[in-house]
Amino acid sequence: MALDYRKCAEEIVSHIGGRDNVAQAAHCATRLRLVIKDNGKIDKKALENVDGVKGMFENSGQLQLIIGTGTVNKVYDEFLSVTGMTAATKDDVKAAAAAQQPAWKRALKSVGDVFVPILPAIVASGLMMGVVEALGKAIPSFAETDWYSFLDMVANTAFAFLPVIVAVSAARVFGGNIFLAAVIGLMMVHTGLLNGWNVGSEDAINSFFGITSGKIPTWNLFGNLQIGDYVVGSISRHGYQGHVIPVMIAVWFMSKLEKWLHKHVNEMIDLFVVPITTVFVTALFTFVVIGPIFATLENYVLKGAEWLVQFPPGAMIMGALYPATVVMGLHHMYNVIEAGMLSSVGLNTWMPIASAANFAQFGACLAVGIKCRQAKLKTVAIPSSMSAALGITEPAIFGVNFRFMKPFICGMIGGAAGAIFGAITKIGATAYGVTGIPGYLTIDNPAIYTILLLISGGVAFGLTMLVWKEEADEEPVAVAAGAAAAGSATSSASETPKAVSSADKAGEAIVAKTVISCSAGEIGQPTKGKIIPYTEISDETFASGVLGQGVGIEPDEGIVYAPMDGEISSVAESKHAIGITGAGDMELLIHVGVDTVEMKGDGFVDLVAEGDKVVKGQKIMEFDRAKIKAAGKAETVVVLLTNSDDYDDFKVS
Repeated sequence: MALDYRKCAEEIVSHIGGRDNVAQAAHCATRLRLVIKDNGKIDKKALENVDGVKGMFENSGQLQLIIGTGTVNKVYDEFLSVTGMTAATKDDVKAAAAAQQPAWKRALKSVGDVFVPILPAIVASGLMMGVVEALGKAIPSFAETDWYSFLDMVANTAFAFLPVIVAVSAARVFGGNIFLAAVIGLMMVHTGLLNGWNVGSEDAINSFFGITSGKIPTWNLFGNLQIGDYVVGSISRHGYQGHVIPVMIAVWFMSKLEKWLHKHVNEMIDLFVVPITTVFVTALFTFVVIGPIFATLENYVLKGAEWLVQFPPGAMIMGALYPATVVMGLHHMYNVIEAGMLSSVGLNTWMPIASAANFAQFGACLAVGIKCRQAKLKTVAIPSSMSAALGITEPAIFGVNFRFMKPFICGMIGGAAGAIFGAITKIGATAYGVTGIPGYLTIDNPAIYTILLLISGGVAFGLTMLVWKEEADEEPVAVAAGAAAAGSATSSASETPKAVSSADKAGEAIVAKTVISCSAGEIGQPTKGKIIPYTEISDETFASGVLGQGVGIEPDEGIVYAPMDGEISSVAESKHAIGITGAGDMELLIHVGVDTVEMKGDGFVDLVAEGDKVVKGQKIMEFDRAKIKAAGKAETVVVLLTNSDDYDDFKVS
């Protein structure tokens, strides 16, 4: 009998808590994608039994109901009619789901979204800067040549104008006009302002402004109107070279203001009123509000750092906090500390602290590059780590470590360990401006310095390898239920998760053969046997692809191994099916046998539980082939990527 699309939609709405509990709705080739406001209002058991719903998953803040090709669009139309909602795209749903995340996760995601597109520019510049600076220190005569000046200019361009690049990228993320954002970024590095890298140098200040006080002049837009010690409308005449957070805040503000103005300004005057108002108001906000805040932060950080580095525990604290000041763009003022040390005692003991912090970020970033399976992430992480080893950490921090946070924290711990070692051994440098590997050119004890780098980089590398999991851990995914048509169900809440063991050697050999691949990663063969197309599986639901595409395996043994790293997202009560969530939101279903749900667990032993982390090659299930045959069931092991339609490059090997 044909499916009653209207009834299906009405039942879905009633079991998800009604229209008021739905934030957004869209559909793909096989699934209805919903963003739910309160998951506690969902009747999952009832949803599983709705005629037309073949399965249910929760993924990345979305409730996904498997309905099937050619049917989902009709149910979706009725869903919109029942709820009165308007059509949305998958991207709209993803955005709505992301908006439901905690504020700190949204903030980290924004930083990542801004920096990922500009990584090629800053990675290339970072590597070149490290090499050029090292050559200049190693060969002083080279530093006097035209070639050095040219290469230095090429290498420094991306960082000298980093606020402009960040502003353009941020406008794309926040929905603002990229050209207006570029103007804001250019203002922040305008040649009429003192270069931000020189705010702590009295000589640079005096030379730039033609004064002798050593203090940066201000523009007082509202005269001498004061509130306490603060002069209202006072703008310090320095730029924001090297700053990232201020320009992101400025462009976020600009984008919000521009959108508001477009809604409220008459269309006839919109073209010239909105741009000029947006730029003017954002400029005031940037230099009057953001400026004083970051100037105050710089002073506090500088004074605190000067005091802390006098003691080994303080050096340890600064080794940990140094990358946080890089994130805020406050790290450039440390040259003042270094210059003061050289002039007073002739030894720069701050440099080992900075080197420890930077080399630790190298270690953490390298660990991500080695451990990750996504080719795109690997091609970013490895070069970024090399840049960090040369003392330029922005690519590693913003492109990788801070984006995933755990590597960043591991780097902070490594930096603390290396910094306290440097303070106890009292090593120092005879110059400033270089860290990491180029630091060998100025350090007074290369052997001790080597140990310091090994400690900081090694601790960060080891911790990151231990605690960081690729995306499956960064974005936890729980599958509420498996495929209803295939008989999957959520594991009992009373089950106690089992310990995850290391990968089985036999399993490693079997899963080495890739059977499914896409941009998110590769999925190995989970059990030994002959591979057949999913269309040849003796079950219409699997063969139709409604639950996703993949392969079938006619098994030679009764063991299933994890075909990828990930998290166990579902274990059927009848023990015959397991769901795994992997990198890039891959949703894998491993279903042993056809109609084996009717065996009610007899002949199946699950070695994992929902929520367990698994590694590729780890044994996750044992099944009795003889019992399956005796029950009159086909023993085909079904391996399906249930969200295969999410990947344009999905391929069965």
